[in-house]
Amino acid sequence: MKAVVIGHTGRGNFGHNLDAIFDGVPGVELAALADADAAGRAKAQQRTKVPRAYADYREMLEKERPQLVSVAPRWTDQHFAMVKAALEAGAHVYCEKPFTRTLAEADELLAFAAKRGLKIAVAHQGRVAPSILLLKRQLDEGAIGELLEIRVHGKQDKRAGGEDLLVLGTHQFDQVRLFAGDALWCSARILQGGREVTRTDARAATEDIGPIVGDEVEAMFAMTKGVNVRYTSRAKSAAMLGPWGMELIGAKGSVRILSEVYPQVLWPTSSGVTMDGEARTWRPRAGEPSATATAADRVFPACNRRVVDDWLAAIRENREPLCSGLAAMKSLEMIHAVFAAGISRGRVELPLKNRQHPLA
Repeated sequence: MKAVVIGHTGRGNFGHNLDAIFDGVPGVELAALADADAAGRAKAQQRTKVPRAYADYREMLEKERPQLVSVAPRWTDQHFAMVKAALEAGAHVYCEKPFTRTLAEADELLAFAAKRGLKIAVAHQGRVAPSILLLKRQLDEGAIGELLEIRVHGKQDKRAGGEDLLVLGTHQFDQVRLFAGDALWCSARILQGGREVTRTDARAATEDIGPIVGDEVEAMFAMTKGVNVRYTSRAKSAAMLGPWGMELIGAKGSVRILSEVYPQVLWPTSSGVTMDGEARTWRPRAGEPSATATAADRVFPACNRRVVDDWLAAIRENREPLCSGLAAMKSLEMIHAVFAAGISRGRVELPLKNRQHPLA
């Protein structure tokens, strides 16, 4: 299969190693790349050793007629146009996250891909990490009893609040849906400088990923499987909550996920804090994949490769990829639901009726 890469140095670059996702993949030939920036294009061509490079990705798609396209930029401002052009050229697409700027854009791309029988995968690498796949099986087998609640906290760094929610929450909500099903409704409180936000507080993020709002976010979701999900992102909570991730609480126990590129899964070594003050300690279980993974297993090339392998299998088997465009849309929808609930100071139902950006 012929593959090409679309990047744009200075406007999202080539994402998290998305120019290298075809390296060493059997049966795939990387034929060309595109980058509108001449200096960036030259560096990318040298880095990938690809035979041809184009300034215009549309010209590349027309001349190369690839079967596979990597849409690499981190920023979402061009994702819709790039993915649409790739689909129109008859190619399956691997796209950097966040998938699109609006739900309307995602809806259009998904409908077009379905009509053409094309498969879209999105770079939610944690979804197919061996640690997460094993945990899903363990939960299905009753490892913590009935799942009741998931407590999610963002990275809560200088991006704490709305930007943390959009940039990294897309990974976290993708995993939440794996364990808890779809969201039914959302309520949220969003603060900026200690006061509740209005739509006029919306601002551009550090990167061009669409408008955001707030430096503190608290949100709650009701999920189809009867699970309550709470999301927190505020810088003042970082020291207490520790590394970004989530805790899954069941009727018989709980488990934690540290949301790294290769997520770590930790189990309690005691039943919790007792009356005499015994503290709960979290450790990986013997044989836990994230504890035995090598350094090479934990970095973006290997994590992207797992998504690519499933994407190519989905193309062969005519099924949806595990990291599908549909799943990415639903993760983005949960993020937009938080913004919508925060500015309305009420509860919003999902699926969202407004498919445009709630802060636009």
